[in-house]
Amino acid sequence: MTPPASSSALAQARTLLFVPGHRPERFAKALASGADAIVLDLEDAVPPGEKAAARAAIAQALPQLAAAGVSGVRGVPVVLRIHTLASEAGVADLAWLGEQPATALGGVMLAKAESAGQVEAVHRRLPSVPLLPLIESAAGYQALPAIAAAPGVCRLVLGHIDFMADTGIRSSEDERELDPLRFAVAIQTRLNRLAPAVDGVTVAIDDEARLRSDTRRALHFGFGAKLCIHPRQVAGIHAALAPSVEELAWAQGAAVQLDGRMVDLPVVLQARATVARARRHG
Repeated sequence: MTPPASSSALAQARTLLFVPGHRPERFAKALASGADAIVLDLEDAVPPGEKAAARAAIAQALPQLAAAGVSGVRGVPVVLRIHTLASEAGVADLAWLGEQPATALGGVMLAKAESAGQVEAVHRRLPSVPLLPLIESAAGYQALPAIAAAPGVCRLVLGHIDFMADTGIRSSEDERELDPLRFAVAIQTRLNRLAPAVDGVTVAIDDEARLRSDTRRALHFGFGAKLCIHPRQVAGIHAALAPSVEELAWAQGAAVQLDGRMVDLPVVLQARATVARARRHG
């Protein structure tokens, strides 16, 4: 399914920065952080007793944030993460979302998406808003083909930490145990012609080497973006997603002959994709 035209900025976003919904003093700062999109969170970042306060804070700020996000040279979509619809909090989130101006919603991220029916329920309520299902459980993995094909889906998002908590998988530092999950997300993204998938967070905020390694791994799986939990991570992710000098030189040199071999169409297409990635990163 082709992403809705209104989701173009969200489809191209490289960084999606989480902001706790009950901390309105951080909203504008997040918008100015350099992240390509911000995610106002109603789920994990908000304590149970602060959910109503978070909804109220977001409702008050949303029109101004949305206007500010589209007024600059680059659009910064304002996305809302809601609870799984299998919970009372998720049902309340969706009912509340239906009362907000749809034009102010850059997207909705659905936590612990585990069926196409859950995605379709959000789409019915908000038919013009692009959706980002979070795959973070065994049930979500099993239902991945149906979720990816559900109406309104713009791109898939990987919640690998919750996935490990749900499945009991313990990963090594390179997370190779999660390779099948990332591969499945990449394949369903391609089959359904979605925007490149979004990889999960790097929890080590001050570990630049780990952030770069995590981001490059995501890129190797065809992912085009990463979730952030701190503004300091934005620049590092953008740098890691950009092609290196060597990669760009290889792509620009793909004309008649490359590395001692004739260039066929797949190589040319790969080279063009690398050049396009370089343009996106300036």
